[in-house]
Amino acid sequence: MDIGIVAQQLFNGLMLGVIYSMIAVGFSLFFGVLDVIKFSHGDVVTLGSFSALGAAGVSGALFALPPALALLTGLAAAVGAGALAGIVIGRILVIPLRGAPSINVLLATLMAGTVLREAIRLGVPNGGNPKPFPALLPSGMINAGSFSVGIDSVIIVCAGLLLVVGTHLFVTRTRFGLSIRAVAQDDEVARLAGIDQQRVVLGTFALGSGLAAFAGCMLGLYYREISFNMGVLLGIIGFASAVVGGLGSLIGPIIGGFLFAGVQTLVVVAMPISSAYRDVVAFAVIIILIALFPTGIIAEQRSERV
Repeated sequence: MDIGIVAQQLFNGLMLGVIYSMIAVGFSLFFGVLDVIKFSHGDVVTLGSFSALGAAGVSGALFALPPALALLTGLAAAVGAGALAGIVIGRILVIPLRGAPSINVLLATLMAGTVLREAIRLGVPNGGNPKPFPALLPSGMINAGSFSVGIDSVIIVCAGLLLVVGTHLFVTRTRFGLSIRAVAQDDEVARLAGIDQQRVVLGTFALGSGLAAFAGCMLGLYYREISFNMGVLLGIIGFASAVVGGLGSLIGPIIGGFLFAGVQTLVVVAMPISSAYRDVVAFAVIIILIALFPTGIIAEQRSERV
């Protein structure tokens, strides 16, 4: 097998791993602070991609911004819209239902995701059809033998890795991150210590949702096309990655995301003619791993949450 083609597939796997990790971390943050599963998370990915598309397109058309500024505008719009959606869902749906059975929160956020998805489909002109995403990153290719990768893809991977590392440092090294960890470990003790629990919960929802929206923008830049239902499968993959990695921890979902992408890549490399089955194989592997590690590869310990 050509080593250059294998290296290219590994790079593609790294790209997907970064994106899956960013989505999975959100699931784990939500579960860590409130023990809830926010099933609208995948649709926040879609919201981020469409917000970036709209902001970049409008700012580019009205002010003739250069691609770099249009990209920054799109990223700001994506993260802002995602964080706002997270705060709204957390404040209106999740916090009021905190004392209710967990299935109620799951169902409410699932319906919220459906509302968000349909709002995008109906609110965007011809929203039911895939939308082209503008090329806002530098073009050009890096070639080494049969290995070939776009400069834009390298930038996306580096930005994603920096964001994942930055999120880890934010949660583990900052005062607000310490508050998140305190609430995750024992909310009553955190309240007695003077921590504003609602502020921490809403901040956590903003952080996790902003990450997902950023991932949506990255997907648009990578595939150059977005659709209103792209978040459905991505949400399931992100949730599966969080569960198999260790729901409630911070490192576990990152490992889970790269693991899922790694299995997909192996299927493509080992069975090129069967690459359409990469999701089938990946989910089958996830099922086996969940059976082997019921609490996740990084087993959650209450005292070490998030």
